Amino acid sequence: MRNLSGGHIVDFVLVGFPTSPPLQLLLFIFFFAIYLLTLLENTLIVSTIWFTPSLHRPMYFFLGHLSFLELWYINVTIPRLLGAFLTQDGRVSYVGCMTQLYFFIALACTECVLLAVMAYDRYLAICEPLRYPSLMPSSLATRLAAASWGSGFFSSMMKLLFISRLSYCGPNIINHFFCDISPLLNLTCSDKEQAELVDFLLALVMILLPLLAVVSSYAAIIVAILRIPTAQGRHKAFSTCASHLAVVVIYYSSTLFTYARPRAMYMFNHNKIISVLYTVIVPFLNPAIYCLRNKEVKDAFGKTVLERCHCHRDVPD
Repeated sequence: MRNLSGGHIVDFVLVGFPTSPPLQLLLFIFFFAIYLLTLLENTLIVSTIWFTPSLHRPMYFFLGHLSFLELWYINVTIPRLLGAFLTQDGRVSYVGCMTQLYFFIALACTECVLLAVMAYDRYLAICEPLRYPSLMPSSLATRLAAASWGSGFFSSMMKLLFISRLSYCGPNIINHFFCDISPLLNLTCSDKEQAELVDFLLALVMILLPLLAVVSSYAAIIVAILRIPTAQGRHKAFSTCASHLAVVVIYYSSTLFTYARPRAMYMFNHNKIISVLYTVIVPFLNPAIYCLRNKEVKDAFGKTVLERCHCHRDVPD
């Protein structure tokens, strides 16, 4: 353990997933394949939406932001996870740990708000279909997306302002594969009551309030769908929001399970497994759940690929 003058820790040691070398190699190959596929999926979604004018609508505008967020998200968490399988010395500097924590919190909070915005967009599309273009113009969609990003990064800045003021005298062992709030609060040797209070209050605002907005939106959507006289109409209406609902259930259930009682949950290695779910598996599944099952996106993607192929064929040798 190396300390600064004054007893402040210079670095932390991330335990990761300590297993036998053969199993570590298999896990590395598995997560590295997921990492590459997630990069490919989300990059294709972002580029397809960006370069296809017919997809320049609020619904796909928000999907593009979500895929861009997932690209950033996995580059904050997965490289650290892969590094844990390659080396037994999972050291990360104090500054590196705080930087990773800042972006992790910012992106997680942004996703919570963005999912709520997308639920509100689906509410307007289903419950107010005739007024939808006037209620959700492109200018409002841009402001809502900007508010999602701004609130997420501001919330993270406030949390980190209090966490970084804490003293860490030792030990410096973090039983996780990335720097998270709960293990850092458990390692501090100073009074953490104020930091825990700020973390709790901001969690209420950035997790529970968006979740309340999601629940309210889907309650209104369900009521509207039940009023549709035909079964075909109900199925068509529900299919427009089923993908979003699936992602909301997976993301919020894993997030609440992890952070509802962080000090208690940290005592179990199950916490790391749940973290893998929302930091690795959810970004991997989101493109398939959201976009790859969407006919408009698939048609636009196929058209883009064909145009690129024709362009390469037209280039003279």
